[in-house]
Amino acid sequence: MNNLFDLHGKVAVITGGAGALGGSMAVSLVKAGVKVAILDLHEEPTKKRVAELKEIGGEATALVSSVLDQEQLEAAKDKLMAKWGRVDILINAAGGNMPGATIGVDQTIFDLKMDDFRKVTDLNLNGTVMPTLVFGKVMADQGEGSIVNISSMTAQSAITRVVGYSASKAAIDNFTKWMSVEMALKFGEGVRVNAIAPGFFIGEQNRALLTNPDGTFTDRGNTIIDNTPMKRFGDAEELNGSIHYLCSKAASFVTGIVIPIDGGFSAFSGV
Repeated sequence: MNNLFDLHGKVAVITGGAGALGGSMAVSLVKAGVKVAILDLHEEPTKKRVAELKEIGGEATALVSSVLDQEQLEAAKDKLMAKWGRVDILINAAGGNMPGATIGVDQTIFDLKMDDFRKVTDLNLNGTVMPTLVFGKVMADQGEGSIVNISSMTAQSAITRVVGYSASKAAIDNFTKWMSVEMALKFGEGVRVNAIAPGFFIGEQNRALLTNPDGTFTDRGNTIIDNTPMKRFGDAEELNGSIHYLCSKAASFVTGIVIPIDGGFSAFSGV
């Protein structure tokens, strides 16, 4: 076994871990011997995810908390520290979008609902910043740890319609770089902050944008495929290799980067 990629015995917190992408990451990590804390807003799906992880032989625990409530996050951190005593990995997978922050086919930017825009940017940006402050402080005190944020192709270039999501994910790129510098300069080289930028994966949040009721692709779905050299959408499991890399000793000199996992979308000019 190559010890550079060994994560056995590490403690990970995954915000939004009851969701599809966070859940896939959790399964992958527990199979690698990581102790995983699922932090999510609703108790039932959070505990259900933990039960699923235990069924496959993983060591897991539930932390029911809003990523936008510092008091709840501090209580979750205290619970985790009492149980496992440390935090080695934080994956900020909580996030989402809302219809009012998305421009419809027959709409323009002037139809944007600012209340929904604020909610989307609050969840995606502040919902990453706040867990980073709470669990990142543990890493700073330890002198080691890996934080992985979730960016998006919408941060790389102007993807039409998803204005709120795009703005918040572009902010994630900047925060990732900023926080990586802050941690390295003030707390040492052991605390690293990076991000992954998934390409296009069909999930419940974007299914109606990308697929028709009969399962065929919408015009938008076909446009994405046309601009993806691999000519397909991604599978959630295809994010996990980069997660393992960024959290392991193999990435010990890697901080402040955003890794595209996109089937070549960001490299393709469309010509």
